[in-house]
Amino acid sequence: MAENSAASALAQRVSEIIVEHEGLEGPLLPILHAIQAEFGHVPDAALPQIARALNISRADIHGVTSFYHDFREHAAGRHVVKICRAEACQASGGNAVAEAALSRLGVTWHETTPDGAVTVEPVYCLGLCACGPAAMVDGKLHGRLDADRIETLVGEARA
Repeated sequence: MAENSAASALAQRVSEIIVEHEGLEGPLLPILHAIQAEFGHVPDAALPQIARALNISRADIHGVTSFYHDFREHAAGRHVVKICRAEACQASGGNAVAEAALSRLGVTWHETTPDGAVTVEPVYCLGLCACGPAAMVDGKLHGRLDADRIETLVGEARA
């Protein structure tokens, strides 16, 4: 019964978000951003409702959510570590930084630690190309990273 209540509450809130944004030109992205801000991710259950409201297919929505790396299918951990995977960061040691972070946390890309503390995501440019390798921890940029520094940052995030 609680599951039906949660599904009903989700559907109601998604409907409100759609109504708030459907008058915009190109409302899909603002709707998806608002839903993710509300729930921490874009729940799969919201997709048919959005598709009906905007008269588009679920495949169209999936194409958008899978193209833009900031959209999540599942809620992230309490802290989010985004590690740059772009060429400039790769050329300056980005692979070692990524391997150190993933190893320290015991996860792979897009995973959250079992305690729900940290989610690690790849990003394809943080705009710190001259200061690579780079990462963003909870919205704060960090440049000129090495394996030791990223291990410290993810350790602090996990604490």
